[in-house]
Amino acid sequence: MNEHHLIEMANRIGEFFESMPDRNEAMAGIADHIHRFWEPRMRRAILAALDSEHASTMREIVHTSLIDHRDALTPA
Repeated sequence: MNEHHLIEMANRIGEFFESMPDRNEAMAGIADHIHRFWEPRMRRAILAALDSEHASTMREIVHTSLIDHRDALTPA
């Protein structure tokens, strides 16, 4: 998995949800979208990116959403 590409995709999802007035709802929407539409290996890779040097390229809302919903996004 290309970590940079996954971060770009997550940032685009975050950009869409960022316009929502309720921040908690937006972060839940980001996590829900990633959980529903990304396959397990993609979710593992984006969660691993949280601990990499590339985490700084994530939108703040994406980064926070992934941290807050890490357990739910981690594949079994």
